[in-house]
Amino acid sequence: MSKILDVGCGLHKFPGSVGLDVVPLPTVDVVHDLNVFPYPFEANTFDQIRIIHVIEHLQSVVKTMEEIHRVAKPNALVTIVTPHHSDSSSWQDPTHVWHLNSGSFQFFDEAHQSNYYSHARFRVQRAQVKLLKIYAAMGMEWLVNLQNPRYRFIRKFWEQHLCYIVRGKVMEFELVAIKDPE
Repeated sequence: MSKILDVGCGLHKFPGSVGLDVVPLPTVDVVHDLNVFPYPFEANTFDQIRIIHVIEHLQSVVKTMEEIHRVAKPNALVTIVTPHHSDSSSWQDPTHVWHLNSGSFQFFDEAHQSNYYSHARFRVQRAQVKLLKIYAAMGMEWLVNLQNPRYRFIRKFWEQHLCYIVRGKVMEFELVAIKDPE
């Protein structure tokens, strides 16, 4: 049976997971400041880690991902959901520290040119952008999310030139922890 960590679970803890949050809510199993490292877990503990609408609130994306990497087992699946920087919700919440885009977690990929700033390595298995409903209905969401390498320039073009017109809403990432088995 896989062991799941739900970081910043709040009141909506994923069923069967260990809930970690700073606030002692009824669904929280472990109360801990998410900006203080290490988290109270042994290394290589979790098969799956969920960070749903949390990472944008934390002081350091890099340090958080390094801690996620530490507690993840080799090949653990890490799911991250966060607002796209072009969505107004990214800017309306005064507790948001970071405003991310669909390439933000490429930093942790082995092939990234400046990954020497962190030892944590993740392979981005999926990076999907959800657009406002009107644009999704027009097929633009499908276009922006094409995974074929021949068409990846479309997302880059959208993010660099069009995202404040054709607004992004939320991003969903699936990362795989790259580390040597113990």
